[in-house]
Amino acid sequence: MAQNRHTVSGDFDLTMDELRVVTRYVVRHAEDVLPVYERAVPDDPRPREAIDAAWVFINGANRTRLQRVTSLEAHRAARSAPGEAVKLAARSAGDAASAAYLHPIARASQVGHILRASASAARIGEIEAGGDPTIGDALLERSRRRATPVLVDVLRRYPLAAIGTSRVAQLMSALDRSLRQRADRLT
Repeated sequence: MAQNRHTVSGDFDLTMDELRVVTRYVVRHAEDVLPVYERAVPDDPRPREAIDAAWVFINGANRTRLQRVTSLEAHRAARSAPGEAVKLAARSAGDAASAAYLHPIARASQVGHILRASASAARIGEIEAGGDPTIGDALLERSRRRATPVLVDVLRRYPLAAIGTSRVAQLMSALDRSLRQRADRLT
């Protein structure tokens, strides 16, 4: 079996190709908001290193310690970042690197590994627009357009994301539901 076709199993199967699709989706959102972090904390390379590690996997390399370590470091950067938008930008970078390790277990918490960076990007847009929720809605629409059929197929293997109380959780839940509804209309 070709290396990029390797399958990880749990409650269902995920191929390396599918994991690369998910990781590409997450990294595109993380790249959109990385400048928010880099403007606020210009001397901290950890979020950019996580994004770079995600691209290494997307471009065909095996999943390695590189993605795990850089993900953890970007999440550490998020914990000490000044302000919500900056924290979300660093966390999105960490999510990009960790997407390579999405688990094939049927738990709603796994949906966060697929959609949290897009919801975070929408929330950052709202924050930068003075809290305007229409900006978040527009950015979720962009995320919907970016979602490939393969990404939606992977998403549908998991239970729906919980609605949650934070704005990011609410945005993620809205995106999750809309992607599934769009897929249902097409089937």
